[in-house]
Amino acid sequence: MSELTAAQVEAALASYQDKYLNSDYVSTGAVKAIDIDANQVQITIGLGYPAAGISDEIKAALVEKVSPVAGGRAVNIDLQWQIEAQQTQANLEGMPGVKNVIAVASGKGGVGKSTTAVNIALALSVEGARVGILDADIYGPSQGLMLGMVEGTRPVSEDGKTWQPIEALGLQAMTMACMLDENSPIVWRGPMVTGALQQLVSLTKWDDLDYLIIDLPPGTGDIHLTLAQKVPVTGSLVVTTPQDIALLDAKKGIEMFRKVDIPVLGVVENMSVHICSQCGHAEPIFGSGGGDEIAEDYDTELLGQLPLKLSIREQADSGRPTVIAEPDGEVAAIYRDIARRLAARLALRANDESNVFPEIQVIED
Repeated sequence: MSELTAAQVEAALASYQDKYLNSDYVSTGAVKAIDIDANQVQITIGLGYPAAGISDEIKAALVEKVSPVAGGRAVNIDLQWQIEAQQTQANLEGMPGVKNVIAVASGKGGVGKSTTAVNIALALSVEGARVGILDADIYGPSQGLMLGMVEGTRPVSEDGKTWQPIEALGLQAMTMACMLDENSPIVWRGPMVTGALQQLVSLTKWDDLDYLIIDLPPGTGDIHLTLAQKVPVTGSLVVTTPQDIALLDAKKGIEMFRKVDIPVLGVVENMSVHICSQCGHAEPIFGSGGGDEIAEDYDTELLGQLPLKLSIREQADSGRPTVIAEPDGEVAAIYRDIARRLAARLALRANDESNVFPEIQVIED
């Protein structure tokens, strides 16, 4: 059997490009160990984003790359992921029990932001992460309905000071819907609303979350300002439709995050195309190309495009969003792809920030 070195194995691994990282695992430092003996090559890969749905695909591709240089040895890939906490705006101290906070926003209502938020949260969970969701829409909370919480569900307090998050569909969740009766309106002024948000954030006892998804209300008002000033956010996601007026408001949302130093990880274009259930004809009834345009203008990424489909609305309204209701369906696959891209973008921030400061050398004359 021929001699084999770790350098040869690394060279073979470097020929595989991860489509979510846009790089190889050697360059990104994801190759954690290479062990070679007479019979096998054991490789440990550590990703910074959850990838349960494509784990087998990645391992098969890596085996294919390494086998030609392995000299007849078996190639085994141990693929793992470890989610790390990333830097927040103004270096705010992190939330207890939460590694990363991702805010989901839209400039205007009616673009499917809450449906997108819950499906991405569920997709991250299915991909292998520990995920929570906080409904920050104090006036019109909808996550309780979408997560199938029965009316009258209330959070439990074990110490009389904090709340345990409510377990729903594998997520840890908190929403104002659990504090009030279903038909009770919230008639509060701004300071009361922001105070309620701060309590939901600080008094909920989140348990070892990789990601906390915050579903923001539409617009750029008091809630958003409070979030930027008080909550340690590691990144944001903007949801829009291709419609010109929605894109205009989405741009305002992106500008808002920029002003408070919260990075925009990407844009999701909802209701991108309608496919007729009778004949299969596809038509972009709200226009086309808007998501790509806004991503290019603001140097971010279009993470995915979702169709205008009746089942997405029906499943969310019934308390079983698409990722849970049709886990093997085409739309669920899009949500999971978006979730992986979002998490990978966040993981890449650590590599980007390592190059912020120049190397300083002291040279004696």
